[in-house]
Amino acid sequence: MTDTAGPAADASEADTEADAVGADAAVGTAADGPPRITPTTRVLLHDLAVRRDRDEWIVGRMTTRTFVALPAAGARAVELLGAGLSVGRTEESLRAETGEEFDIADFVGDLAALGFVARIGDHAVPDAEPPRASLPWLRPRHVRLALHPVIPLLVGALLAAAAVVLVRRPDLLPGYRDLLWSRHGSVVLLSGAAAGWTLLLAHELAHLVTARAAGVPGKMRLGTRLQFLVMQTDISGIELAPRRHRLTAYLAGIALNLSVASSLVLVLALTETGTTAHRLLAAALLLALLPLPFQCMVFTRTDLYFVLQDLTGCRDLYGDGLAYARYRARRSVRSVRSVSSMRTVRTVRRGVGAGDRDDDPSARLPAHERRAVRLYSVVLVVGTAACLTFMAAVTLPVDVALLVRAVRGLGPGHGLAGNADAVTVLVVLGGVNVLWLVTWWRNRRPRRSAGAT
Repeated sequence: MTDTAGPAADASEADTEADAVGADAAVGTAADGPPRITPTTRVLLHDLAVRRDRDEWIVGRMTTRTFVALPAAGARAVELLGAGLSVGRTEESLRAETGEEFDIADFVGDLAALGFVARIGDHAVPDAEPPRASLPWLRPRHVRLALHPVIPLLVGALLAAAAVVLVRRPDLLPGYRDLLWSRHGSVVLLSGAAAGWTLLLAHELAHLVTARAAGVPGKMRLGTRLQFLVMQTDISGIELAPRRHRLTAYLAGIALNLSVASSLVLVLALTETGTTAHRLLAAALLLALLPLPFQCMVFTRTDLYFVLQDLTGCRDLYGDGLAYARYRARRSVRSVRSVSSMRTVRTVRRGVGAGDRDDDPSARLPAHERRAVRLYSVVLVVGTAACLTFMAAVTLPVDVALLVRAVRGLGPGHGLAGNADAVTVLVVLGGVNVLWLVTWWRNRRPRRSAGAT
C-alpha cells in the first residue's frame, strides 16, 4: 500500500505562533504579486475536514489530498476564519481565549500555500489540479459494505475454519516444491507470474475499495522498496477517518491474502491428492501466502508499517526514523575522527555537547513519538542492511546466473523446448528487473526536479 502505498501523505506542520500583525499593515494588492493580507481581510476556505488526534488536530482537503497537523490554536484559527471572521478579529478572539499573540496574516499565507484557501478578500487564489484517482467511477456508496463491522468477523471465521482443517490435515501445508507443479520451467514461471500479479492487483484493490468506502479517492501505481518491485496504493486522506476505518484500510490487503489462502485450504481438503487440480491449488496457496512475510518488513513501509505508525501516533515514522539514524551516524563519524586526531578535551566536549543535542531531529518531537522514532531507527538500519546484504549475496547472483544460463540456452542446438524455456526466463525475469529500473528512475525524477528548483 500507501507507499505500499504509502497510504498516508506526509503532514507538514503550520506554525501559528508569531508576532502580532502591525497596526499599520499594508493595504491593497500588489499588481504583480499575491493579495496582501490586512487585519480587515476575510478569506474563503475550501471544504476542509478536521479530526482531533491526541494533542493535535489533523486538517486537510480531500480533493488535493493535502493534510497538516496543527495545534489546538491553529485548528481554532481555521474554524474562526472559516466562519467568516477577519484576520484581525481572529487574532483578537485567539488572544482572548489563550492570552497569546498570533500572526494570523502569516498563518493565512501558510494555508494558501497548502491550497486550503479559495479566496483572499476579493481575489481568487489559484488552485492546483487535483491528483487523479484510480477507478474514478467507483463511488463510496458502491463499496460501503467494505467497512461493515461484520467483514472482519467473516474473515476471522474463514481463518479459523482453515486452521482447523490444517490441524487435522497437516499434509495440506504448502512447501516450496508445490510451486514446481509442472516439469516445464517456462510453464511454472508464466503461471506463477500470472497468479502473482493477479493476487497483487487484488491486494491493492482491497486497499483502494476500503479507502473509497471511507470517501478517500486513492491511486494505485508501481513503486520500489529497496530491491523489491511493488504495487502501492496512495490512500492519503484516510488520516481523517476514524481509527477503525484507518486500520481496516491498512490491513485490507493482508486480510484478502489470508482469505484467499483460507479458501484454498478448504478447497484443497476436498480435492484428491496427486491430481493436477490439487497441485495447482497447492501452488496458488503458497503464492497467496508468500507476500505476508514481506509485510513484516516494516522498514520498507509495508502495510504493517502504517498500522505501526498509526498505533504509535507518529506523523512520519519512516522519515523521522531515517533522519535520526543519519544524525546518529554523523555523530559516530565525528566521534571517531575526534579520537583518531587526538583533539583537545574541550574540542571533543564541544563536538558532543549542546550543539549536537540541538541538531537531534527527534528532539522536537513529542515524547511518545521520540521514543517510537528512536526504536524504529534501529529496525530501519538493521532491516535495510540485512535486506541489501541478502540481495548482494543471494538474489543478485541467482538472477545473473539464471539470465546467463538462459542466454546460453538460446540457439538451434537446444531444440524448441530449450529455446522456449530460455526465452521465458529472459522475458519474465529480465522484464521484472527492467521494470524495477524504469519504475525506480521514474519515481526519482520528480525528486530531482524538486531539488533543482
